[in-house]
Amino acid sequence: MQLKSKLTRNALTIGSWITLGHPAIAEIMAAAGFDWLVLDMEHSVLELSEVQMLIQVLDSQQCPAIVRLTSNHPDQIKRVMDAGAAGVMVPMVKTAADAEAAVQAVYYPPRGRRGVGLARAQGYGARFQEYRHWLEDNAIIVAMIEHIDAVNAIDSILSVPGIDAYIIGPYDLSGSMGRPGELDYPDVQSAIEKVREAGRRLGKPGGIHVVEPDPEMLRRNIDAGFNFLGYGLDIRILDTLCRGHMQNIRAAL
Repeated sequence: MQLKSKLTRNALTIGSWITLGHPAIAEIMAAAGFDWLVLDMEHSVLELSEVQMLIQVLDSQQCPAIVRLTSNHPDQIKRVMDAGAAGVMVPMVKTAADAEAAVQAVYYPPRGRRGVGLARAQGYGARFQEYRHWLEDNAIIVAMIEHIDAVNAIDSILSVPGIDAYIIGPYDLSGSMGRPGELDYPDVQSAIEKVREAGRRLGKPGGIHVVEPDPEMLRRNIDAGFNFLGYGLDIRILDTLCRGHMQNIRAAL
């Protein structure tokens, strides 16, 4: 589970998204070999109790669990980290101040301002000091770049100490530019390229969420220089495989 060291080395990592709350989904996807998996609280009906259960499943598979938050709020960050998350993916980071707020919420004083409590992450109180050291060396904070304001402030956001990686949310980014879902629109592509270039220049790992499970699109993004890539999500992988197989079956009848 040495994701932090992989990010520090700018090594390629590929993850995916979980939106369904059944433990078998998490177990199957972790066993498939993803480098990390995102538990999506923003665009799903996952509750905190379900998220903790899924974290436990991913821990058993040695797969880092990153929780995509509903907002950049310290109370939610504290709770998902206390549940044992390897890190957080913070939506709508638009400024360096937003990025700094997320870092402050993940870490204990003196580095941050996170409230100190005892829960699953701290071994229910039995391993608090161990967790303190783990947190400093292993916690992951991913800034979601999904608004044109973030693109315009990208250098300052990626320069915040404690931001380990970034990921572009292409749909929200296109929406903020008045082109929702038009991911190939020239201005949207230019914004994506501006973020990619900033990450390269600052040595910050990052990438984009390839929402549709398309291996060729993933390869193009790797070739473009992205090295922290989300590939599909549980519902899109399930849907595309089922539809594809049934189309092939019916075509052969």
